[in-house]
Amino acid sequence: MTIKNKLRTGIGFLFTLALICCGLSIYYLNRLSADAGVILKDNYKTLQYVQNMLTALDSHDGGFNAAQIKLIDRNMLLQQRNVTEVGEQQLTDSASATYQRLKQTGISEPEQKQLRNRLHQHLYGIMKLNMNAISYKNDVANATAKRGTWLVAFLGAFLFLVAFSFAVNFPGYIANPIKELTARIREVSNKNYHQQIHFPADDEFGELGQAFNNMTRKLDEFENSNLASILFEKKRIETIINSMQDAIIGLDEKQIIIFANQVACNLIGMKADQLNGKYAPDIALENDLLRKLLVNDQTKLRIFADNHEGFYSRESLSVNNKDKVIGKVIILKNVTEYQQLDEAKTNFIATISHELKTPISSIKMSLKLLEDERIGDVNAEQRQLISNIDDDTRRLLLITGELLDMAQVETGKLQLNFGSTHPQNIVDYAVKAIKFIADQKQVEIKVKCDESLPKVHADLDKTTWVLINLLSNAIKYSHEKSVVELTVKKHKNDEIEFSVTDHGKGIEEQYLPRLFERYFKVPNATSEQSGTGLGLAIAKDFIEAQAGKISVDSEIGSGSTFYFTLKRAIAAA
Repeated sequence: MTIKNKLRTGIGFLFTLALICCGLSIYYLNRLSADAGVILKDNYKTLQYVQNMLTALDSHDGGFNAAQIKLIDRNMLLQQRNVTEVGEQQLTDSASATYQRLKQTGISEPEQKQLRNRLHQHLYGIMKLNMNAISYKNDVANATAKRGTWLVAFLGAFLFLVAFSFAVNFPGYIANPIKELTARIREVSNKNYHQQIHFPADDEFGELGQAFNNMTRKLDEFENSNLASILFEKKRIETIINSMQDAIIGLDEKQIIIFANQVACNLIGMKADQLNGKYAPDIALENDLLRKLLVNDQTKLRIFADNHEGFYSRESLSVNNKDKVIGKVIILKNVTEYQQLDEAKTNFIATISHELKTPISSIKMSLKLLEDERIGDVNAEQRQLISNIDDDTRRLLLITGELLDMAQVETGKLQLNFGSTHPQNIVDYAVKAIKFIADQKQVEIKVKCDESLPKVHADLDKTTWVLINLLSNAIKYSHEKSVVELTVKKHKNDEIEFSVTDHGKGIEEQYLPRLFERYFKVPNATSEQSGTGLGLAIAKDFIEAQAGKISVDSEIGSGSTFYFTLKRAIAAA
């Protein structure tokens, strides 16, 4: 049996025992819960009904008043529906008959007293019967708990012993052969090739031992030749250099190229026989990368090779012999993956921080209004606030979930959920989400969206986020009691255009080309207007990912218009 199968069998056995232990625990817990529920349902409620009737019966001597009759009637009816024990039905019927007789008028006082005593006896009999049943069922539950405790404890102890034995013995089964193999390899590294390993197990270790023995025999045969040592050293150096993932170029003191590994050849775009033994400055005259490596001391380089662009860090090591420089080694380390991860990290932090800002601000604002004593109890306005909080929270969770997707971070591509929707749906969601911000500043949002417009092919959440961002910016840059216009209309080439227009101070023309750059902020903006500089950049990414376009028109003193286009949805055949 192979080591893999042995591991599967052992771990599977432990897993099965753990499942059995958990299953028994769950079974007995359910049994205990069921026993306790029976006591509560069948007996405890009867005790409550009887206690209520006794209380009503003793609360007033003589005839019954209306309150007593109502309370006793209700509890007597509930008791008749909750008969669960042997003999309880007879006592309940007797108590009901006595009570009905007692309610009748014209009964003499001695007979009334006798009937009261008899009703007491019947009710106390019901109470005693149920208390005995509770005691019995409690004993049953305790017995179940004790039996389950012993059984689970026994199985848990057995599982512990098996796991302990596995933990003690199995590491030695794996480690001892590896330890022996490591010792043999150390001997081989010291050129002691007369090494043999004997693993009796018929598994991967046995195969490894046979392969090791064959290797040492071949090495011993090769070591016996006079040329072996020279070839070995040469081959070792070539193997080490060529197996490295970094580009390595070696120069002597006269700048003659001594060696260049395969990675360096691929980056430079020349074969090894075209480089080795050549004067490096001569080749650099016609090779830009080699020229940069020889004359440029910059530590990071962007290199296009093998049809893709990569990032590399440059290191230059001097080779000295008795304080004399006899050569130089240039190393280019591929840091493309780290560069991409760093960019992904930066984009991730910036995106999630900004996308969380709007819904959280809306939630805080709604909560602040809810806490205002002037609103009072929950009314229509407060219910609207609660609804907005719920919508914003849902949208926040959806956006955060997408951003945390590792595939999206690694590839740098947005994950879009395309669908067909009417532009009015996008407009309604965005206006609803931004309404309270607009109301605080007394800004009116005028919407113009014809119902006859065709549907658009878009990601509803991403597009709504963009429209909310544009509306939020428009409100921030608008004066109080002003108007923001939201217009949706047909555009050329089967596209639908969404535009948001404010009547604020406008944006200077020199800043318009940079508005959609990350971290760019319009100078001279107030603290309330200034953001992180990410919103429009993210909006641009969202729209362009949907094959749309986003742009801006602005004039100082007249306000700004931001607009984007989306593709028209293709009607189903």
